[in-house]
Amino acid sequence: MNPINETHVREPGLVVVDVAAADEATVLAFQQMLAGRWATATAEHTTRDPGQPGVRLRCYLDLRQELPARS
Repeated sequence: MNPINETHVREPGLVVVDVAAADEATVLAFQQMLAGRWATATAEHTTRDPGQPGVRLRCYLDLRQELPARS
């Protein structure tokens, strides 16, 4: 993955999440779980690193903006 850009963590509450899993469905489900709770800039695709197992995904969260609970 690319290095983390300072802009994405310039204030408390901003988070960069790098996820690795065996398959695309798992990382996308995890991202969706995060997006259901906090304001999230979601990734639209996963990446595969040559020589590394599984797939990877990076998303950006703003923990200062917790979403209301769904009923």
